[in-house]
Amino acid sequence: MKPKKRHCVLIACIFLGCHAKPTKEKTTVPTIYNNDEIGWQIEIPLGYQLRHNDNIKRSDEKGRDAIGQVYEGEINTKQLRHLVSFQKNQLNLMDSTIEPYKESYKGEYAASNKLTQKLIYDTYSKQKIKIDTSSAVETIGKHQFNVFYIKIYGPNGDGFMNQIMYSTLLKGYDFGVNITYNNDNDKELLLNVLKQSKFVD
Repeated sequence: MKPKKRHCVLIACIFLGCHAKPTKEKTTVPTIYNNDEIGWQIEIPLGYQLRHNDNIKRSDEKGRDAIGQVYEGEINTKQLRHLVSFQKNQLNLMDSTIEPYKESYKGEYAASNKLTQKLIYDTYSKQKIKIDTSSAVETIGKHQFNVFYIKIYGPNGDGFMNQIMYSTLLKGYDFGVNITYNNDNDKELLLNVLKQSKFVD
């Protein structure tokens, strides 16, 4: 059983390697991102800017390095594709990805989710970062998502950042959205944007 590469790379890279600088042009009007392959449409909110591909790539590389300290297997992300990624700053952002995924037996996806969550916890622990986690199931549109919540604490013991991972099987892909935030306003904004996104079957 292997962990899902999307999660084990992205969660580590968001905290350990996300130094992406937003584009120079700020979003002044809402922008719609549409992906016909999975039939998904989402609005990029005001005040958020698209991330550069080069910065996303560097984040992924740092994430793989962090995961490599706790996972002995090979982490091959060649089939992992970023869809839309946007941020307000380094602590408030959303990233979405797809990766081909076909269950070889019933329940494999759920088992892979649990393995990935443990790997994420172990990765943070290896970095001596204290976190609290919980999980749930949530429906967006007609699709049921596995949700993994992470609260990250600073050296003084105060919580300073949160991450939420959404994942589901969609049209032959492991589709996921990762949200990072450090305040209630951006949390509400990003969650509303996701929950109001549209899926076309």
